[in-house]
Amino acid sequence: MLEDTSVYMEVLKFSGIFAPLLFILLQAFRQFFFLPVGLICLTGGILFGAVAGTLYSVIGITLSSVLFYFGMKSMPKLMEKVKRLQRKWIGKRMPFSVGQIAILKMIPFMHFHLLSLCLIEISSSFKEYTKASIISNIPIAIFYSSFGSIMLSLSLLTSAILLVVLSVLFYLLRRKEWVIKWSEFFEEEAKNREKQRMPA
Repeated sequence: MLEDTSVYMEVLKFSGIFAPLLFILLQAFRQFFFLPVGLICLTGGILFGAVAGTLYSVIGITLSSVLFYFGMKSMPKLMEKVKRLQRKWIGKRMPFSVGQIAILKMIPFMHFHLLSLCLIEISSSFKEYTKASIISNIPIAIFYSSFGSIMLSLSLLTSAILLVVLSVLFYLLRRKEWVIKWSEFFEEEAKNREKQRMPA
């Protein structure tokens, strides 16, 4: 994988003014090359600097998310398969917030498109999904473009501390919702009606 990345880096180096465009396209179609998002963001930081690398990465990752959205919507059977995989990986939990998904995207072993599916599930429209995608893509682009090279040299202890910090943030940014069973909901409604009917 690192060898493949070095090849892409060499191609981008000698692409001149077309390098940013090629980088964005590589980020948009990276799933076909089996390249992790973080690794490409790191490459962008090395080649273009933290600011430009972040900008190009956000554009490329968002394009990838948009392609995934239309792919899932046009292929319902594939979407069901991805949902089954999502339930296996994430389980049946309350919906994640955009903040939680942004943090999960920064964790290397998390499947990026399963998290994009989570965004589809909490979004009511394509516009809302695109906005949520951009917001959740910014942290991973900034993090790996700016600090990717430093992360590679971190000790095991420092990496563990970083994961703990991310886990705490994940908990603090959780989607604050109450999940109520139908039976409990209607039971509560019935009690409220009875109270209203009773004479004062």
